Amino acid sequence: MRLRTIRLWLWGTVAATAGILVGTAWTFSGNPPPAPAARTATTIPVGGEFALIDENGKSRTWSDFRGKPVAVFFGFTHCPDICPTTLGELSVLLADLGPRSDDLQVVLVSGDPERDTPEILNTYLESFDPQIVGLTGSEAEVERAFSTFKAYRKKVPTDGGDYTIDHSAGVYLYDRDGGFVGTLDMHEGMKVQREKVERLLAIDN
Repeated sequence: MRLRTIRLWLWGTVAATAGILVGTAWTFSGNPPPAPAARTATTIPVGGEFALIDENGKSRTWSDFRGKPVAVFFGFTHCPDICPTTLGELSVLLADLGPRSDDLQVVLVSGDPERDTPEILNTYLESFDPQIVGLTGSEAEVERAFSTFKAYRKKVPTDGGDYTIDHSAGVYLYDRDGGFVGTLDMHEGMKVQREKVERLLAIDN
């Protein structure tokens, strides 16, 4: 069994047995997104252009991800709990989709540009599904992305002169045209998350 497969199995076990972690700030409700026929994604101004750098050093904008549904998570690599658990559960969801996982793009936007260089992101993401893209950039560009997506982050000092980042803990869902559809709340269980992802993939723009 390859290392990545082992890791995905471990994350699946965590998702099935743990289910709930105490997250940090949560800025959107965890209500299921509206059914495709009744959705109002294009009227909700959550998300917009940014200019960031991915884990391979490539410049990325929000427009680059048009054409397929996107799940966006805001976190950082030094996060001790909610970030690795969320990315682990997203990796399990992608694995469950099988070949259809190509139809869903998962993006991690780092809220810690001071420490999260492209190289650090690259190493960190080796533990998760290879389709997950990590984004970082200058402090100004990261702040712009968080502001545009109405995501929360706050640098909090810790003992020893170090710091952590309080941040939004949900996963934001977007349709193929970049319209905001809803959220995944990682407290709600894998069954509900799978249903939301299936509904997202079923939206035909």
